[in-house]
Amino acid sequence: MSTNIDDLLASVIDESPMPSKSFEEMILEQSVSSTKTSSGPVPEVDLSIKEFKPIEKVFLDEPANYFDDASYYKTAIAGEGQASNRLHAVLSKYLSCQDIKDKMVYRQQVIMAYWEVIRSVAPKSANKNFPMPKRMLLRFAILLPSLFRPEHRELFSKSILENNTGEPVFYLDEWFKYIAQGKIKPSTTDEVRQKKGTGSAEEEQVRLQQMQSKNSGKLQTSENALNMAESRRSSLETELQRKVDEISRHETVAGLEPHRQGLTEGQKKLFAEMTTLLRELSKNDKELSKALDDFREAKGVYESVEEKIAAGPEITGANAEDINQEFETIRQMAKMTCGRQGNQFPIFTRDFFHCMPQSTGFRENVLQTLAWVESIDPNAFVRIHKNTPNRIVPFVVLLPTYGDFGFCWEPFDRYNRVTSRGRIVVPMYPRDLKIAVLMAVADLRWQVAKEKASFYWMEEGLTGQYYEWIIEKQKLKGDIKQYFIQDYILWMTKESEGVQRLDKEVRGIFWRNMPFPQALKDDLRTRSLVYDELCKKDANRAMSDGY
Repeated sequence: MSTNIDDLLASVIDESPMPSKSFEEMILEQSVSSTKTSSGPVPEVDLSIKEFKPIEKVFLDEPANYFDDASYYKTAIAGEGQASNRLHAVLSKYLSCQDIKDKMVYRQQVIMAYWEVIRSVAPKSANKNFPMPKRMLLRFAILLPSLFRPEHRELFSKSILENNTGEPVFYLDEWFKYIAQGKIKPSTTDEVRQKKGTGSAEEEQVRLQQMQSKNSGKLQTSENALNMAESRRSSLETELQRKVDEISRHETVAGLEPHRQGLTEGQKKLFAEMTTLLRELSKNDKELSKALDDFREAKGVYESVEEKIAAGPEITGANAEDINQEFETIRQMAKMTCGRQGNQFPIFTRDFFHCMPQSTGFRENVLQTLAWVESIDPNAFVRIHKNTPNRIVPFVVLLPTYGDFGFCWEPFDRYNRVTSRGRIVVPMYPRDLKIAVLMAVADLRWQVAKEKASFYWMEEGLTGQYYEWIIEKQKLKGDIKQYFIQDYILWMTKESEGVQRLDKEVRGIFWRNMPFPQALKDDLRTRSLVYDELCKKDANRAMSDGY
């Protein structure tokens, strides 16, 4: 290839040129800068955690120098075979082209060539020495630092590399790394794929791993129920002991010391309360015994399957088919974040990036937004199993796209509906990060409620009530879920502040099925009779034991 990328970019972009070397020299040169990337554990589901931890730091105090490396571009693009050559060639034409029609043609070619490079780079993200430029390419879609503005360079140089939050929010390079290492299962698609082994023994291992995933949910749920029963017993016993101690206290009789008084009227009244406590303690003992048996059984099955897995052949990581399928899934996700009419250009450029630092989809910003969502909708990430609420934060995949649409890809793992994480996708460069996150959470809420109602989703629960309103009463056509998402956004951004934007019946559906925290309810009822009336209905339902 005769084109020199450095001379070309220098003539198109007003930035300092890169060292003058042909692309062929870039590909052949082996001394590329690299950095070790720590794999780190994938955060496990912990049902005892009830809220997000506060984010102490969103950006580093001092910028790193990733993008100051003169060989950044060659390191990011080199080593990917013909895909590198194609991307280099069409990107050169795109950046130097002045004709609008030709530029549109080259733009489409850049999109195709870019994704072929990503297909080649993605499996390498699990390597111990994964070059930082390739990591930044996957994470932020930064191919050419010369496409930065100075403030962009500083912003991204201050981003925090590692996940120190303990939350399952991942950049694309981390996501591919964990998929390749087998720490996270590949995303499901419409055509469910069964992972095939090379022989019957390996296929049996895959079956056992799927069974283990199911058993893991049962084990966690049974242990959670046991913990709750034990906590309740401890509370009852403490209260009972307090009343016994109170009954056992007797004042001395004046002049007849050391003799003491009999029971007071207040102490006698405690007998009835103690009888109630004893009945509750007896009931709790039955629940605790059952929970203990369930936990013992679940633990036995889990350990039995674990032993069989340990005795079988080792299956390390995901196979090439899984990695390739996950790439195709991610590419589809990227398109969905942008929509049909959105900007599908995949490379970071100052021409398309218009986000403020706090509205860019960095991990810490997204977590702060999720915490805000949960502060208004406390049950946003709660799934009910056997009347037990389990708070399960979904996997969040951050995609470096110029999209505006967040969405839910999976509400939960099909092999473990009890305690598995769902998967939501958030674009990193949207016009409004809060709205993009709200769309994803609304989609998750809808899908979880729909799966819970199963065949009766048009009749029962949140989805049934909303379906009846949209289809049967309003006679609206189109995607019901999209109506719900838009109403959820209004619910979270307007109604939570006392600004009435929803229809009265929709407000009632949301109030019952996705209630605000009690403190917010009490505040809203002072602002409007509408919310005061809803609070009164809450009280009536509570009195009738139907809430």
